[in-house]
Amino acid sequence: MLGEHCQINKMFGTVVVGVGIAGLARIRDLMNPMPSSPSEHLKLLGFVSRRSFGNINEAEQISLEDALRSKEIHAAFISTENRSHEETIRMFLEAGKHILVEYPMALSAEAAHELWEMAEQKGKVLHVEHIELLTEEYKQLKKEVAGKDLVKGTLHFTGSVLDETKAGFPAFSGIARLTWLIDLFGDLTVTSATREEQKDKNYSRMTVHFQTANKK
Repeated sequence: MLGEHCQINKMFGTVVVGVGIAGLARIRDLMNPMPSSPSEHLKLLGFVSRRSFGNINEAEQISLEDALRSKEIHAAFISTENRSHEETIRMFLEAGKHILVEYPMALSAEAAHELWEMAEQKGKVLHVEHIELLTEEYKQLKKEVAGKDLVKGTLHFTGSVLDETKAGFPAFSGIARLTWLIDLFGDLTVTSATREEQKDKNYSRMTVHFQTANKK
């Protein structure tokens, strides 16, 4: 029991890779963990970014090479753009680190399964976290639709034009939101999809129709 107790209380060194909105939120939460939560056993040893920041909230910027080499860093929180997830995961698994990566893990199911197999071979945890599904707003939405039959519905969301070289192909940029529908209503089938683009106005719109298993 004493050995298990010591293991639980051991500080776990972490690094955040990528400092966009999600990465900054990770840094904030790691620097100010909730009392009595597992996060109290995580110690942020730095963050990695292509941009030069110096320090953020007392967190030190370190190089990717130092993060991969460090014996004190046991886990990486990957919060980079979608297209770079796969390569970054491979590097940290090769370096013997556990990984938490923001959803989606890769741009294809084939790559995702390959990465999970690699993690299993290395004896490391590879966890994909869709943080939107953990918010109080989403939990409330799930309660509201529980036990109800879907007849018809629309999910509409907007955002700035994404860089396809970083975010992935157009349909992929919305996949995090589409998982809301699958989580709420089960497997869906695509029945049609159209894309409208006006490059002179920097405007793009994709409209997709889905059908549930009971044809709604």
